[in-house]
Amino acid sequence: MKKRILGIMMAASMAMGVSTAALAADNLVLGTGGTTGTYYAVGGVMATVLNPVMKESSLTVTSTGASKANIQLVDVGEADLAIVQNDVMYYAYTGTDLFEDEGAYETFSTVAGLYDETVQIITCNSDIKSVEDLKGKTVSVGDAGSGVEFNAKQILGAYDMSFDDINVVNASFGDSADSLKDGKIDAAFIVAGAPTTAVVDLATTKDVSLVQLDEEHIKKLQENYDFYTETVIPADTYKGISEDATTVSVRATLIASNDVSEDAVYELLKAMFDNQKDLIAGHAKFEFLNLEDAVKGISVPFHPGAKKYFEEQGIKVE
Repeated sequence: MKKRILGIMMAASMAMGVSTAALAADNLVLGTGGTTGTYYAVGGVMATVLNPVMKESSLTVTSTGASKANIQLVDVGEADLAIVQNDVMYYAYTGTDLFEDEGAYETFSTVAGLYDETVQIITCNSDIKSVEDLKGKTVSVGDAGSGVEFNAKQILGAYDMSFDDINVVNASFGDSADSLKDGKIDAAFIVAGAPTTAVVDLATTKDVSLVQLDEEHIKKLQENYDFYTETVIPADTYKGISEDATTVSVRATLIASNDVSEDAVYELLKAMFDNQKDLIAGHAKFEFLNLEDAVKGISVPFHPGAKKYFEEQGIKVE
């Protein structure tokens, strides 16, 4: 199937005037997300900036259904690299939560964490100041079966709560923002880079606030799920929010098939850090790429090529 999808992309690329030299035998297919999403845009910048400087391989970006679909595409050989949430890749590697029915996937490994996707608990209800205050309230927890839904369950669990303690609504970020605006729900879990467009738009018409997580419960959460990292959402990220808010994040993470060579992954990672300024010029998310954060919150083994690169930089990884 990999040859078939590559053949289709080569034909499409030639039709768009792309040089076939960029689609050589060492081409690596990078799975991203929807064409209007951040993953796809980030992947496109990677290909544009890195292809001219890499010798071991080149990147071809393909639009996908994002994290879960990307794990599956790597597994069947239709993608060589992919961007996924680090919690979703943990579920895949361990065969839990989103992947409980399918079992474990062990055909991929970690390249690097790229940037935070922050757990934001948004409310327009001034009576809600803590996670405990969500009891008895109507709360959107993301789409049914989504990573956001599992994030919500895990965070409530850290506070000895469950979905039985709230009135659960499953909705997208945009629909959640609309429901907050109309007073149909009391709060919403949104897991995305901050600022998030849906919340920015909401804050122009309603007073919004962020429900913070306290240190005690963050530590409890991390004891059970080490893919979470503590995060501060700065004041003024959204209109009307004048103080920093403490929460947690999962991370958008680059993974590779175990079949990709050590040399190719090493060169890719080195090229990313060596050419970070050019990557930032293409997409602001690359401002958050740094050596220390690239290995935080990762609970899936690193690819040998990534391990080699990080250890050369003085960072030991598993």
